[in-house]
Amino acid sequence: SREPDVPPEAPLLFEVTLLEVRDGPDSQPLPPAVRLRLGSQRRERGNFHFARADFAAALRSYRLSLRALDGPTTAPPGPEEGEELREQRVKCLNNCAAAELKLGRAEEALAACEAALRISPDNGRALLRRGQLLAEQGRDAEATLVLRRALELDPANKVIHTELSRLAKRQSPPSNT
Repeated sequence: SREPDVPPEAPLLFEVTLLEVRDGPDSQPLPPAVRLRLGSQRRERGNFHFARADFAAALRSYRLSLRALDGPTTAPPGPEEGEELREQRVKCLNNCAAAELKLGRAEEALAACEAALRISPDNGRALLRRGQLLAEQGRDAEATLVLRRALELDPANKVIHTELSRLAKRQSPPSNT
């Protein structure tokens, strides 16, 4: 029941001394299951930032997730773990592309899409975004090919249909009627 020695609202100054520096878990060999958990946690943190429109923080989290997923393992992943690691990488790369786009960095977004497609050539989201980015760059023929491939994989996707229609209108000569 004693009054505090420091009055409320008083400014405080703290001095911190660094005693030790350790490597983060990314550079240490870890079991594949731990890598998956770390990667998933960091990707979810990125999604949290993305939803709040903090795209730079989201991108940092997605990149940290990729570092966790790509780090050394204590043992080779089993078939299921290997597939899950690939899926998580593709999700992170797609999320990196989305964050890069929001930050106005189309080239970096395109590179992230292409990295995702190297892992999973039939990833619809990466194909769609790559097609959109190519179209923005005026690379209409490439964009059309990529979007047609995306449409083969997801024929009901309205966004793909819209993008292809927009490209077709751009490529058709104006009528003289």
